[in-house]
Amino acid sequence: MQAEWTVDMLDALPEDGNRYEIIDGELFMTPSPMYPHQAVLAALLVRLRAYLRPSSIARAVMSPSDVRKGDHNKNRVQPDTFAVRLRNGKIPEFPFDMSEVLLAVEVESPSNKTYDYQTKRRLYLSNGVPEYWIVSPEARTFTRFRSLDDPAELLTSRIEWQPEGMPSPLVIDLPEFFEDAFG
Repeated sequence: MQAEWTVDMLDALPEDGNRYEIIDGELFMTPSPMYPHQAVLAALLVRLRAYLRPSSIARAVMSPSDVRKGDHNKNRVQPDTFAVRLRNGKIPEFPFDMSEVLLAVEVESPSNKTYDYQTKRRLYLSNGVPEYWIVSPEARTFTRFRSLDDPAELLTSRIEWQPEGMPSPLVIDLPEFFEDAFG
């Protein structure tokens, strides 16, 4: 097993349908997403994009799209979808820095829930991301974290998000959301 992975090493891996990320030089792999994951991701991206598009605050982004922290050569993750803060009304330079992310969202991976609930939660919240959501297609819930000390909120009826500067919150009715995603 490789001890210290770099972004260059990731880029040299053959295309095998899996998703690879590195955090502080450690390699993580998740299998290619299946239909429930993609259906939820599409439904969420549509809502985030419609909410953010008229503003000069942020834009919704969908992976594959790199987010890095600290040593950019030893850190590359790809949140399923996220909101990136605009700088002077424009998307910041790619790859995005973790400090530019206002919201990170992962759709729960059935094969490795610990990665979403522990590793990614610590990564995002300890590096300045103000809010992190995990969506469970199976349970039809959203889990929201706002800090490392936050015990989390398990949401089943609705979720609201209002980044600084937005005049009103994004409100998602969760039963309607999941019906739209899977209907």
